[in-house]
Amino acid sequence: MKSSVCKRGISLVFMLAWGVSILSGQEIITAERYLETVAERYGVIRDYEAGIVILSGGTEMRGNVSHLSPSFLRIDFTRPAEQVIVFNGELLTVYLPEYRVVLNQAITQTRRPASTGASLASAEGLTLLRRNYVSSFVTGPAPLPLDAGSQESVVKLRLTRRSVSEGFREIILSINPETLLIRRIEGQTIAEGLVRFDFSNIRINQGIPEQRFIYDSPASANMRNNFLFQDAE
Repeated sequence: MKSSVCKRGISLVFMLAWGVSILSGQEIITAERYLETVAERYGVIRDYEAGIVILSGGTEMRGNVSHLSPSFLRIDFTRPAEQVIVFNGELLTVYLPEYRVVLNQAITQTRRPASTGASLASAEGLTLLRRNYVSSFVTGPAPLPLDAGSQESVVKLRLTRRSVSEGFREIILSINPETLLIRRIEGQTIAEGLVRFDFSNIRINQGIPEQRFIYDSPASANMRNNFLFQDAE
């Protein structure tokens, strides 16, 4: 009897040890590690192009976004038609066709506007997110539908700001689990507004030249400089 109990005990210990050895061989995926993996993915992307849809306050804007590492960004809108946003790392330019006005703002390291969804979808933007936000999974590391009833699956991360100086209180990143590219960014602003950026048809490393981020404004447009910071250097 004692021998039988002893054998069962030894078997149980062996099974527990075997199970622990299997678990120890598997990496526990944390939200921080997953976000780091996404950042590493964007770290090898020199440039990308994509369709973009921006929803804010019931207004929908559509266009095409171009990004060149590390900080070149351009959005050519189809809605509103002809509207353009360009940033070449030093100068932010916005063309508003409705008012026939071009807004220019020189940007320095000490004078940067709050991060936008489009700029966050980059290696540089993800570095800022990891530094300034605490990450967690919305429900877990397993993919879930992008929207209720959607056939498209994504991994969702919730980012909560570390300090009150950040432009978004909270950010939800929806990430394609196969490509590790950002499919959607949803941000809750300081004023409790919701802004959503959707990226589609993403093409990476297309050889985008820097010349694309030089904007030739219409001759008839009025120019307004330093529209963000009146005392910018």
